[in-house]
Amino acid sequence: MSVQLRSRSNGGPILGLLLITLLACTCSTVPLTGRRQLNLIPESQINSLSLQQYEEFLSAHELSRDREATAMVRRVGRNIQQAVEQFYRERGESEALNGYRWEFSLIEDDQVNAWCMPGGKVVVYTGLLPVAQDNAGLAVVVGHEVAHAIARHGNERMSHGLVAQLGGLALDKALENKPEETRGLFMAAYGIGAQVGVLLPYSRLHESEADHLGLIFMAMAGYDPRVAISFWERMVAQKQSAAPPEFLSTHPADETRIRNMRELMPEAMEYYRPGQ
Repeated sequence: MSVQLRSRSNGGPILGLLLITLLACTCSTVPLTGRRQLNLIPESQINSLSLQQYEEFLSAHELSRDREATAMVRRVGRNIQQAVEQFYRERGESEALNGYRWEFSLIEDDQVNAWCMPGGKVVVYTGLLPVAQDNAGLAVVVGHEVAHAIARHGNERMSHGLVAQLGGLALDKALENKPEETRGLFMAAYGIGAQVGVLLPYSRLHESEADHLGLIFMAMAGYDPRVAISFWERMVAQKQSAAPPEFLSTHPADETRIRNMRELMPEAMEYYRPGQ
């Protein structure tokens, strides 16, 4: 699809109107929540950029040497991955996950943090493990990060960046003829620069949506979603006793998040199958 956005002296209102048009023409729908979102970028493009940055990150950071902890991260990640894939198979939509190349890495770093790039590259820092405590606690984190990837939040954020920064060009031509600018938008969208792999926080909308989907995904994988309440209470305690964890940077207010999770719990429990 080719969309031409031309600069005008009153570009703000025109850009807003055109963005509404784009939303109507190029929307996708987030699974389970049903929210419509703007995704202009071919998955192959954004996943290729993601893989490059992920490999660069791994080359510059130390993987954990703790075999047991590394195995736990990979095991929990695979369980959630397989549960999500099964969910898509049952819906007859397996092709929607064709571009995902899942990988779950544990990085030796004291930060209380985790993140996921488009296409399923999930990174957990060792500093998060004491807060997670066990498999179920870790599933809260991994489910949340997998949710960002499944909901294509990265594509959505970069799509808005394309409209705002390359609005004078047809968007398909911008992707074809301006690969460096496109890569620059990707790096800006994720805060990747001097510190490769340091992701800018998502919006509160995206974070709340990842909380919602994450509860369901961990339940699908056989982890009790009710554990999420105690996990986030530990995260709040961590924030109060030290510098705020990066993982909490722009998340909803603590009380709001926990209240929302309690409200979502009956839905999540419908997907819970213990011991899967």
